[in-house]
Amino acid sequence: MAIPRVIRPLKHSSALRSARSAFSTTSTARTTSVTLKALGLDSYNLGVYNGEWSGNGDVVETVNPATGEVLGAVQQASGKDLDHTLQCATKAAKMWREVPAPKRGEIVRQMRNALSEKIEPLGRLVSLEMGKILPEGIGEVQEYVDIADYAVGLSRMLNGQVIPSERPGHMMMEMWNPLGVVGVISAFNFPVAVYGWNSALSLVCGNAVVWKGAPTTSLTSVAVTKILAEVLEANGLPGALCSLATGGADIGNQIAQDKRVNLVSFTGSTNVGRKVGLTVQERFGKSLLELGGNNAIIVHNDADIDLAVRSILFAAVGTAGQRCTTTRRLFLHEDIHDTFIERLIKAYGQIRVGNPLEAGILCGPLHTKAAVAAFKEGIADVKAQGGTIVHGGNVLSHLAGNFVEPTITSISHDAPVVHREIFAPILHTIKFSNINEAIEWNNEVGQGLSSSLFTTSPERIFNWIGPAGSDCGIVNVNIPTNGAEIGGALGGEKETGGGRESGSTSWQQYMRRQTCTVNYSGMLPLAQGIKFE
Repeated sequence: MAIPRVIRPLKHSSALRSARSAFSTTSTARTTSVTLKALGLDSYNLGVYNGEWSGNGDVVETVNPATGEVLGAVQQASGKDLDHTLQCATKAAKMWREVPAPKRGEIVRQMRNALSEKIEPLGRLVSLEMGKILPEGIGEVQEYVDIADYAVGLSRMLNGQVIPSERPGHMMMEMWNPLGVVGVISAFNFPVAVYGWNSALSLVCGNAVVWKGAPTTSLTSVAVTKILAEVLEANGLPGALCSLATGGADIGNQIAQDKRVNLVSFTGSTNVGRKVGLTVQERFGKSLLELGGNNAIIVHNDADIDLAVRSILFAAVGTAGQRCTTTRRLFLHEDIHDTFIERLIKAYGQIRVGNPLEAGILCGPLHTKAAVAAFKEGIADVKAQGGTIVHGGNVLSHLAGNFVEPTITSISHDAPVVHREIFAPILHTIKFSNINEAIEWNNEVGQGLSSSLFTTSPERIFNWIGPAGSDCGIVNVNIPTNGAEIGGALGGEKETGGGRESGSTSWQQYMRRQTCTVNYSGMLPLAQGIKFE
């Protein structure tokens, strides 16, 4: 887990001026300053919003992982701040649920437009604070814009259904109503999009949202909330509909424990997600868990090799291996294994690692020093467990930030390190002889998020997506494991948590289902023909 740098709480204006003056002038200072100014941010920012901005917790600095330089600071929420924010959100939810869904959709449409206007500076902030390359940072904001578009249309299609009743003069139907307050706990790797998936759908479904982003990307959380708050305030709506409570594990635990939070949507590691799920279940709340992924691509001997190489390059190296859908295991048919490895090594050799804001860079830094340590541990475990490093394997210590080499290994499918999700660009390659063997190995890990098969055989394709195929929530053919479209449900099985975000019927998780029977007959026939007279 990333540990942000903490300064003691700053209570007085003189202390705040000292915090501002502490940030050094560097080669990236102008870019940072212009970006923060465009988003209404400063070097010091309040991190609690519930209609008003405040913050009484620790002041946490966020750091550029490409340079190690401080970007800014955010005063986090205290426990009392969160309690007050939940009071405000609960009150706002009671008003919001009475607003017709299409009217709620209109507000989300305005939010979509406001986000689109800020897409370049917000995407740049994602690159500065998280570390992903600029096209990916802008693409992430676009993903929020896209899901907002989807949610606007959805606001006119939150349909129930009419169910035939067996009793004369009765009508039975299914209704969907808002839950109340949705708590969103999001991770550092997608500091905009994950909140967007949850927030856009929650709002059109009639809920208020309380968001706790990762403390290491708190500036992004504040920037997004400022954009949404302006829309709410311009429409005379309570800002608490899009509340923010930045903070660490203590704030996350409080959200999970609080009965006022009807649904907790958590994105993060399996270990933490397990604790969140148990905590929420203890109070019989609802949880939506999007957890770890140990995703595999299978390349059969009839695959389009060019297509597969390009797909794997993006899937394994994009976001420096820090997507939940990153490809971490590559199963290659024995007939093509050696040739494919040669092609893949050549492609890896062309990857430029460096400043994520620089044109032509394909791999930025890992998010934290802890991630670099996990990378080093993973490389050591590969060697200790009988594997070899085919390409890469080194920390790029000559660079100022948290940079590592995108790495290819050769190792057994059942090595313990292969079954462990390492949030870094490490790709384990494994040779197989038949498709059934490859599918079995795909399914043998604890996680079940994303998977893909490269083949031209219809028989193998339909077996792969059928009951005897992949056990993942995302099952692709001839495309990477990552880069999912917003129209489909994102999520997985087993230790991935079982939750679904974004498209399809994911919206139903943000509402409560009610079966309603209306008797207009004046009689009282009972179901199953029961007589009670």
